[in-house]
Amino acid sequence: MCAQRNSILCPNCRKLISADEPACPYCGLNRPGLHNAAGVIRKILFGADPVMAVIVINVALFVLALLLDPQAVFGRGGLFNFLAPSGQSLFLLGASGTIPVLEYNRYWSLVSASFLHGGILHIIFNMLAFYQLGPFILREYGFHRFFNLYLITGMVGFAASVLAGVSFTIGASASVCGLIGAIIYYGKSRGGHYGEAIFKQAMGWVAGLILFGMFFSGINNWAHGGGLLSGIFLAWLMGYNDQKPEVAAIKLLAYALILITAAILIWSAVYSLLYVYAPFTLQ
Repeated sequence: MCAQRNSILCPNCRKLISADEPACPYCGLNRPGLHNAAGVIRKILFGADPVMAVIVINVALFVLALLLDPQAVFGRGGLFNFLAPSGQSLFLLGASGTIPVLEYNRYWSLVSASFLHGGILHIIFNMLAFYQLGPFILREYGFHRFFNLYLITGMVGFAASVLAGVSFTIGASASVCGLIGAIIYYGKSRGGHYGEAIFKQAMGWVAGLILFGMFFSGINNWAHGGGLLSGIFLAWLMGYNDQKPEVAAIKLLAYALILITAAILIWSAVYSLLYVYAPFTLQ
């Protein structure tokens, strides 16, 4: 009696192959069954829209930051302070900077700070920018490189902030700048009329960021610069879909970063709620 062999579509070339093939006989993709299983996990975790998943997480943490200090809902005066979480709430949830990282050894805040915002306008501006740029990165770089770019460039941006002496900082703008960096590399590398148009548009965003940082106080230019430069470097290192497929190492890195980020965000949310509403449980 012959053993039954399961068939799958190769995640790379979409040809029908056996799930236990060591390599796709058509395109050479190593361990196509493992890639296919990773794709199933991806669909379970993020559904059809990873961009919206990231936005929902940012919004959920913003709401949680307000709930940790309800008085912040009424603001502390001024348009930019309307619906602004308190500093303590942001610190508990994982704000970064020299104070959290160097004085309290909260090195994990280099990850969590990319998902926190200091006011309603702050999160609206960042999420609108991410909503505009995210789908392009997802289409041209793929799911795994998309998350590698968002998470790593955010960490690099906040690490640059710590090295530069920024005491307290939050926001998705470091990661957004990382996506802009990846778009700059894509446009310059792809070339042609389309690539050149993409490159010029991305450079226009960079010019806007520079002007915004010059004329408005409180802007973390170090995080923006760190995110932008690391985005260009990561895009060069990983490539994009038209250059080369997503290799197993890139996929494994993405899943590792996603799991680590999820663990950090869940832990910080639970700890913050216990600290504010049930401090006796932490004693």
